[in-house]
Amino acid sequence: MNFITAIKSNPKLKSFVLWTIAPKRNPRPRLWVRWFLNPIKHKKGKGARIRRRSRIDVFPWNRFEIGALTTIEDFCTVNNGSGDVILGDRVRVGIGSVIIGPVTMGNGSGLGQHVFVAGFNHGYADGSKNSSAQPLDIKPTSIEEEAHIGANSVVVAGVTIGKRSQVGAGSVVTKDIPPFSVAVGNPARVIKQFNLETNSWEKVKPSK
Repeated sequence: MNFITAIKSNPKLKSFVLWTIAPKRNPRPRLWVRWFLNPIKHKKGKGARIRRRSRIDVFPWNRFEIGALTTIEDFCTVNNGSGDVILGDRVRVGIGSVIIGPVTMGNGSGLGQHVFVAGFNHGYADGSKNSSAQPLDIKPTSIEEEAHIGANSVVVAGVTIGKRSQVGAGSVVTKDIPPFSVAVGNPARVIKQFNLETNSWEKVKPSK
């Protein structure tokens, strides 16, 4: 039995180890985790920047990776407690945005200001219990390479936004957006798609 298995198989030991990593009522990493463990555990590409006034709540049991020349601006929150957060090269996370894993962002993709992206929902199947006491409904979210999400948008759990797509400001993305698309609104709908043969954007007729 290895060390990790031993911890998981002993409830008291597991509870103690979790307490040393983060307080139970304030689930953010303790200083020793942020200062000493995270720099060793998590990967940061060359030239990547995390602005000083961002809140990076990342834990050692899931991945947190940011690629080369990626920037997380001030007042952002990033949390990998419920799943991996992987940001590719040249990704930009705009001021005040929130990323809660599991979330993947491809190379060259970006979030505008105050965008919310999550990879889970709170479970509520049992109506007799507070949803905070129920298991999370994990649904990984993916923003593919060179896709961009406009300011004040929300991307819900389980959605994939295709390569080089553009999501208009203030949109709520509740379903997959195909590659090379423009989507706007609440819920977001595709209004244009890029035709690779004609090298032009074409309007999409609304479905009835």
